[in-house]
Amino acid sequence: MEFFTLWLANPTVVAALPLVFAVLMGIAIVTYVVLDGYDLGVGILFPLATHKDDKDLMMGSIGPFWDANETWLVLAVGLLLVAFPLAHGLILTALYLPVFFMLIGLIFRGVAFEFRAKAKEPHQQFWNWAFFGGSLLTALMQGYMLGIYILGLQHGAVATLFALVISLCLAAGYALIGACWLIMKTEGALQKKAVHWAREALSYTALGMVAVSLMSPLASARIWNKWFSLPEVFWLAPLPLLSAALFAYLWWLLRQPQVFKAAVWQPFACVVALMLLGFLGLAYSFFPYVVPEKLTIWQAASATGSLALMLVGALLVLPVMFGYTFFVYKIFHGKATGLSYH
Repeated sequence: MEFFTLWLANPTVVAALPLVFAVLMGIAIVTYVVLDGYDLGVGILFPLATHKDDKDLMMGSIGPFWDANETWLVLAVGLLLVAFPLAHGLILTALYLPVFFMLIGLIFRGVAFEFRAKAKEPHQQFWNWAFFGGSLLTALMQGYMLGIYILGLQHGAVATLFALVISLCLAAGYALIGACWLIMKTEGALQKKAVHWAREALSYTALGMVAVSLMSPLASARIWNKWFSLPEVFWLAPLPLLSAALFAYLWWLLRQPQVFKAAVWQPFACVVALMLLGFLGLAYSFFPYVVPEKLTIWQAASATGSLALMLVGALLVLPVMFGYTFFVYKIFHGKATGLSYH
């Protein structure tokens, strides 16, 4: 016990624990954006599938995964609450309404997913639209929250307009990764449609990343200096260059015949890499702030003893979540089949 007390009194430990939790929260967020992003994207694309068999196959492609994917959002919000309670209060107070509507969207899509598979034919159309509406509402609210967060939780005409643009672009980004998921998981006519959907969504996703890249330094003099001062500019330069190269490669790949066969996994991998690069760019820009220009991770952190205790729990939970995720994706790898209940 005395050793533990002395360990917690160590200045290095006191400084390191909030940073560790910031990294863990970042891992949870980016994992959620990728995993729940593609199944939200499939929901957004749902009305574009004109045949019932295609809709069934789209549902089947995400059936074994979607529920577990959402647990990463729960983990991210939970880590924010227990590790950075001051930031949690500020963020949720500023974003109360979009969070509320996001939860409504998640509820609608979850209920629709279960009821659609069991509903009789005349009622399935309602649940089709509920699944689409819940997915789109969730994506739009997440994009709106991202836009407001980037501007330091400010509100006003400019902030609202920017947040609305980002909400549409994030929905397009989710549609892009959803389409790339379908390219990988389906065959035939639906796969060809998915390639077309991915081409359409690509430009809007690029627009969103450009908008974030332009607005972030304009919103903060600190970020401007971090981006355009020497030698800091050399740390950031690989991120936009790699992103531009990935967008160019993905644009080319989606127009090649091999995307239907040998390269079927590459569009999805490219979008995952783009999302990771975008997240790294945001993390680089805002660090060490957890609430932009208001609270650093050290100012917002819980007591050191509380963080140490919660770290034990986090280190127990994370391997289980990653292990389960790997297990499920291993079991259900390969091409999707229609979802059914027996």
